[in-house]
Amino acid sequence: MPYIRKVRRPRGGFTLIELLVVISIVALLVALLLPAVQQTREAARIVQCRSHLKQIGLAVHGFHTTFKAFPPANLKSRPGDPKDLTCGGNNPTWFVRILPYIEQQALFKKWDVWDEFGKHPAEVRETSVEMFVCPTRRSGKNVCLEQTVLITLSCGCTGKTRFPGGASGDYAANQGDFSPGADSLATDFYWGGNGTGVIIASRPRCDDMQKPIQWIDKIRLNDLEDGATSTVLVGEKHLTQGKMNVALDDVSVYDGRHLPAFARIGGPGVPLARDPKFVDPEYYSFGSWHDGICNFVFADGRVQGLNNLISTEVLGHLCHRRDQHAFTEE
Repeated sequence: MPYIRKVRRPRGGFTLIELLVVISIVALLVALLLPAVQQTREAARIVQCRSHLKQIGLAVHGFHTTFKAFPPANLKSRPGDPKDLTCGGNNPTWFVRILPYIEQQALFKKWDVWDEFGKHPAEVRETSVEMFVCPTRRSGKNVCLEQTVLITLSCGCTGKTRFPGGASGDYAANQGDFSPGADSLATDFYWGGNGTGVIIASRPRCDDMQKPIQWIDKIRLNDLEDGATSTVLVGEKHLTQGKMNVALDDVSVYDGRHLPAFARIGGPGVPLARDPKFVDPEYYSFGSWHDGICNFVFADGRVQGLNNLISTEVLGHLCHRRDQHAFTEE
C-alpha cells in the first residue's frame, strides 16, 4: 500500500491588519451611535423632569384647595413692620408645606412649619424627595452640607451666615419679576407680600412668644389677573455648573432664610440662564441644564419648555400675575 502523506492546512484566522480594520469599524459605529443614545437618554430625563413639575403643580393646587390660597414661599417680615409681624424668617419653605400632596405625609409629620428650619433633626432636613430633583442635573440623595459663608446683606454690610445642611432640589417658585426692586427698601421684591408672582414670601402673624402662627399675604387663583394660562407657577432654577451643594449657589430647598434656594424671578434684568456655565451673582434666574430650554409648570397645570433666548420682556409678563399681559410664549 503506497504511503499517503497528509498535508496539514493552516488554520484560518484574522491577520493583524484585518483585526485593526474590524476594531476601527466597531469604534466608528459606536461613535456614530453614542450621540443618539445620549439624546435618547436626555429626552427621557426631560420627560421625567416635566413629570416632576406636573406633580409639583398638582400638589400646589391641592394645597390651594385645602387652604384657599397658594402656599407662602417662606415667611419674611418687612422693615418697619410692627412687632406682631416681625417673627419668622428661618422657617421651612413651601416645599415642606406641599409634602402631604405628593404622598409624603410621613415626612411632613416630622416638620413644624412654624419652627426654625435649623432646629429640625438632620435626618429630617436631609431627607431627599425624588420629585424635587431634575434627573439631568443629579440623582439619588443630594444634600447641601452645613456651611458658614460670608454674605453681603441688604444693608450693604457683610456678615457670616451659617446654613444648616439639608436636601437639595432643582425647582423654584415664581416670586415674580424685578419691578418692586432690590434697593434696600421695604418695597423690595423679597420682603413679605411684595412679590408679583404666585408663590411669594409672606409676612407672618406672630404669637406672644414671637413664633409665627399664620401667614398674611395670601395669593389666590382669582388674584392671577392675567389668567392661570399666562402665569408661571414653578420652574427649574439656575445653578452654575460645578456649584452643586455649595452655598450660596445651592442651599437646601427646605431652608426659608435664603430666598434663591427655593424661589426665582424673571424679566428685564433677570434673563433665563442660557447654559449651565451662566454665572448669576444674585442667584435670581431660572435656568436648566437641558439644551436650549427651561421647563415650567404654569398656574393652569400645564408644563411647557421655554426657549433660553426668550426675551426678558416676555419672561417678565409670564412671571407677573397682574401686569395685564395675558399670553404665553409658544
